[in-house]
Order: sequence, then structure tokens, then C-alpha cells
Amino acid sequence: MGEPPNASSNPAGRAAQLRDELRRHEHLYYVLDAPEISDAEYDALMNELKRIEAAHPELLTLDSPTQRVGGKPAEGFKKVRHSRPMLSLDNAYSAEELADWAARVRELAGGLPVEYISELKLDGLSVALRYETDLTDSSARLVTGITRGDGQTGEDVTSNIRTIRSVPLSISAEKLKKAGLPPSIEVRGEVVMPEAAFLRLNEEKEQEGLPLAVNPRNAAAGTLRTLEPSTVASRGLVFFAYFLLVEGEYFAAGQTATLDALAALGFRVNPHRARVDSVEGMMKFIDDAEAKRAALGYEIDGVVLKVDSHATQQRLGYTGRAPRWAIAYKFTAKSGVTQVTGITVQVGRTGKLTPVAELTPVFIGGTTVSRATLHNADFIERLGLKIGDTVKVERGGDVIPKVVEVIEDAEHPRGEQRFEFPSQCPECQSAVVRVEGEVDYRCVNADCPAKLRETLLHFGRRGVMNIEGLGDAVVQQLVEKLLVKRIADLYLLDENALSLLEHEVNRNGVKKTQRLLGPVEIKAVLDKIQGSKRAGLARVLMGLGIRYVGERTAQLLAEEFGSIEALEKATAEELERVEEVGPRISQAIVEFFTVESNKALIESLRDAGVDMTAEKKQRSTQLAGQTFVLTGTLPSLTREEAKKRIEDAGGKTAGSVSKKTNYVVAGEDAGTKLDKARQLNVQVIDEAKLLSLLEGIPLKI
Repeated sequence: MGEPPNASSNPAGRAAQLRDELRRHEHLYYVLDAPEISDAEYDALMNELKRIEAAHPELLTLDSPTQRVGGKPAEGFKKVRHSRPMLSLDNAYSAEELADWAARVRELAGGLPVEYISELKLDGLSVALRYETDLTDSSARLVTGITRGDGQTGEDVTSNIRTIRSVPLSISAEKLKKAGLPPSIEVRGEVVMPEAAFLRLNEEKEQEGLPLAVNPRNAAAGTLRTLEPSTVASRGLVFFAYFLLVEGEYFAAGQTATLDALAALGFRVNPHRARVDSVEGMMKFIDDAEAKRAALGYEIDGVVLKVDSHATQQRLGYTGRAPRWAIAYKFTAKSGVTQVTGITVQVGRTGKLTPVAELTPVFIGGTTVSRATLHNADFIERLGLKIGDTVKVERGGDVIPKVVEVIEDAEHPRGEQRFEFPSQCPECQSAVVRVEGEVDYRCVNADCPAKLRETLLHFGRRGVMNIEGLGDAVVQQLVEKLLVKRIADLYLLDENALSLLEHEVNRNGVKKTQRLLGPVEIKAVLDKIQGSKRAGLARVLMGLGIRYVGERTAQLLAEEFGSIEALEKATAEELERVEEVGPRISQAIVEFFTVESNKALIESLRDAGVDMTAEKKQRSTQLAGQTFVLTGTLPSLTREEAKKRIEDAGGKTAGSVSKKTNYVVAGEDAGTKLDKARQLNVQVIDEAKLLSLLEGIPLKI
């Protein structure tokens, strides 16, 4: 690629080049899993494009990579009718049932070719994406994203779909022409939440004291129906495409050609698929899929078999609820029966003690399970579990093995040893406490090694302090070798310290100890540590692990107080003036800053040069004590702009109307909130009257 155009002399050319580059890197990273540049280099390109578009608004396009998270929060989701129904699939649970289905297919095919495509049955949320051509440049742009709904009608979640990085915002005319496709198409597929993203989400929920998500499928569905696109963007959803519709009809070239065309258009297509021509071939694919499902990194609950030929599909047709040319083979429930040989206790980052059942190894859902969570002491009590009991174990959400029941019969006598929850931390032998009203026991020692390991891992995570390279093996060694005794010690590390980290390797049956990091890796880690000093107050607050303080709360606190010093001095009453901060959160913050070891940690971070400041939100008191609810489309202000102006003037915004609401600001297409306001006699105003209030002009009633 030649010299980049000078942005000052040719901003349009540079913007176009940056958009192409960013789209290419997004495709490499999110679709092909083959990144070519670092996150920092990607961010630099993105920031340059943002600057150009800000200086030249006329260059901004809807499919620009800068617009993935730009939509205003939705008030609700409109119902949209599908171009053709999104039908269910009939199910099979055995080779015999598959054989019966295949026999019916051959009989109804009447001599037409019958070959099948075997694909993984992804356990997520089905969606339909519509692309239409923009006459300005002939590319097809994403215009609508619709959930499956009842199969006939779904919900318009376009603003949320746009945040999913594996969804192309546009498809070039060249790609459409090469695939033999018209300007407007519809792509159907599955939105899934990878296991790593699911675990991270539940970790955040636990930290904030919120109920945990049950499984990745529910979490994906709930995320896609979130009214705030920026939240969706942070959840790491992935889209896999598997159907292509042209003018409401399936792509006439057949299923194999459909998947190839989708990949060529830039969509992520699941690589685990195969053409088969017999039930034996189907079962081999199914067995292989079940064996490797634990290592996929996302949930599947079976395999889908589809007739490949489009002509044969048309001949077979549909029943009232499902195509005759496809069937889903469902895996059996992933559970097993085994014996509890012991119970150990793990200590997490917040000091929470979690009992874990040690099991006689049992094969469940493609993997060997030897440990399973028991959640807490109350759970053990409810089960009446004893060491030596035979139990049923399930892989909850296909991710975390858990004990679900004790089996007691003639073949499985009960164990005799009761489990006593420890009164001391198993890692540091400090006292453990159980706060009244809570189910969990916690270690209160700030210097507990187990808490330190988990804290360091959390501190270094992307989205917190973003210290790439600070993984499990490195952290374990840093703690074991006493190189890091608290977070602030990270900033004292040098090349000599990191060169001491070791791990054991087995080569040709001979175990050897060698350096964990090479010179290049050491430099990269140290650079990331130094770079994290500029992360700012919100990220530091997340990294400190204050109970209930997640990403949004940390950001709100940073904007309100502007520095760690101001936050340290804040009273509970002052904290509770911050949006979304209630008594539980304020108490946790105040308690954190009263602990001497935490005060010392803040001082050490300050001495290390960590920036613990933020741009303080400038607020007036013009609308202090008044609550506003926004509904409909305003003439000139976006929802976010109106919300920001209200909050900057000291007012509050709420998502629903109640007796405590002072004003409902109604625009075009106002929804049910307007009806609720009238029922409760809440004053309804338009944008002009809102602007008058913001300028200090009293309203005439």
C-alpha cells in the first residue's frame, strides 16, 4: 500500500482509505481470527478517522467503522414482519429417527439428487439481516436486523446488531456481483455469546451484586434486547451466517454454495460442516461434533442436517411449522453420575469462598469432569451433601460443571462425612466472615495470596487496565516468587524481575525448567504496564475491585468526582447523589477507603505515577431535583444529546414514568410513556419547552 494521502489536503481520500483499512482489519480479527496489527495500531487508525469525520461531517457514512456504536438508546423495539417465515426444525434423537427422516426425503424427492450438509446447531438467537443498495456507490448497506420472534414477526434490533463486529455494515458491489447476487439481500444466522464472554459477564454481575446469567444463550438473547447499544458492544457477541435469501427466496444455488457465498461476502461462517450422503455419514459428523463441542468456545446443542440441492428442497417443501428438507439432531442432556471424593474451597478476587466438589472423573458432553461448583454453604446444606455421596453432575450452560442432586438408592449408599465450612481462609489462614443477610463467606485479609492472584488477573484485563501478557502463568509466578505483593508492585517490575519467571516443559519425556518470557515478550509486558498508567480514574476504580463497582458505576463516579482524592473524602450522602449509586454501593465505597491497606495501595499507585484523575462533568443546578423522561423523536436533539443537557443542568433522566417524574419530554412517535404520563398527570412538554427550561425560562402553565 503506497503512501497515505495527506489528510489535510485530501480528507475524503484519507477517510475512504482508513475505512477500507479498518474494515479489512475487523474482518481479519472478528471473522477470520487472523489479526495483522495490534490493538494500539487499530485504535490509532480508528482515532484518525474519527478526527477527520469530526472535522468534515459531510464525509461521515452510516457504514463507517466509527458508527458501530453511535445509535441512540432505543425506547423499545418495533415489530417487523419477516420476508418469509423463520420456521422451526423437526428434531431427531437417534440414528433410527434420522434413518426414518432420510427415507422420507428420498421418497418425496422423486429421483432428484439427495445429498446433505451437516452443520453445527448453534445455541444462540436467530436473526435476519437485510441489506439494501445505496444508490450513491452501489454497495449494499445493513438497514435492518430482526430477531426471530414468533417466526412470523420479530423485533427490530438494528442499532444493537450494528455493534457486533462480525456483522459487515456494508457489502461492496464488486462482492455482490462476483457472487451473482442482486443489490438487495437478506442474511440469516445465529448470534451467540462465546463462553469466555459469558464467564466475564457473570464475573462482572457478581462483582456488582446482580443475579448471574443462567447460560450463554439467555445472556445473548438478553443482551441483544438491551436498550443501550454501547452495552451490547461490550458483551462480545458473535454472528454466524447460514442462510441467504434473495427476494424472499432461499439462494437457488443450494446450501453449500450459500455458505461459500456468505464467506465471500465477508460474513463469519462456521467452519465445522461437511457434505454427507448417508445416515452413517451423518452419525459420524454428529459423533465428531459431540466429541469436540467442549473445545469450541461457544455453545452447540446438536447438529442440523439439510438437503443440499435447492431444487430438491423446493420439491420437498414444508409442513405447517418446519421444512421437510432439514432436521435437527439434538444432543442428549449433558449430565453424568459420579461420586464426591472431597470438598475443597477456592478463594476469589473479592475474598469470596466457593466450595468445590472433587469428583471421581466422569465423561460429560465431550470432556472429563473431575470438579464441580457447590456455590455456597447454604447450597450444600439444602442438598444434604456429604463426602462419599453419589451425585448427578451437569455442565451448566455447557460451561461450568455443577452438582444438581444427591442420588440415594440401594446401589448408591450415602456418604458419612459431613463438610464443615472453614472458619479460616484456606490460603492465608485469616478469619473468614459472613455478613448478615449474605450467603457467602469471605476472607477479610487484604494481603491474601489467592485474592492477589485473582486481583492481578482482573486488574490486567482488557477493559480494565489492559495489560496484555498478564495472564495466569505470569501472575502465578509473580505471586509465588513474591515479586508482586500488591497491585502497585506491578509498576516496580523490570527486565531482571520478569526474567526470573519460569515454567516447566516436557521434551521427549525429560522435564526441564525454562524462562517463561523471552526478551521481546518481557519488553511488551513492561510497555503495557507503563501504558496502563494513563488509563484514567474509571479504569483504576474497576481495577481496585471495590464491591458492586462495575464499568458504568466507575465511569459515573469518575465523572462526578474527577479524582481519587475527592472520592476518598466523599460521604455516603455525597456518593448517593451520583446516578445509580444507592446505599449498598455507597457503603462499599466508603468502607473500601477506610481500610488502611487500601489507603496505602492508593498512595503507592500515586507514587508509581498512575493517573487517577478524570475530566469532571461540569454541572449547573438549573434543573436540580427534577426528573425527566424522554419519549419519541425530538426535532433537533438526539436522545443522548437531550439526556446530556438535562444532566449537565443538574437534572436526572429516567427510563420510565412514575409519580416522581416532573416532566415527560415528548417528540414524534411518542410511545406508551406518553399515555402513562397522562394517567399520572405528569406534565408533558416538547423540545422547545425543554430548551426554555435549560435556558432558565420558567414555563407558563
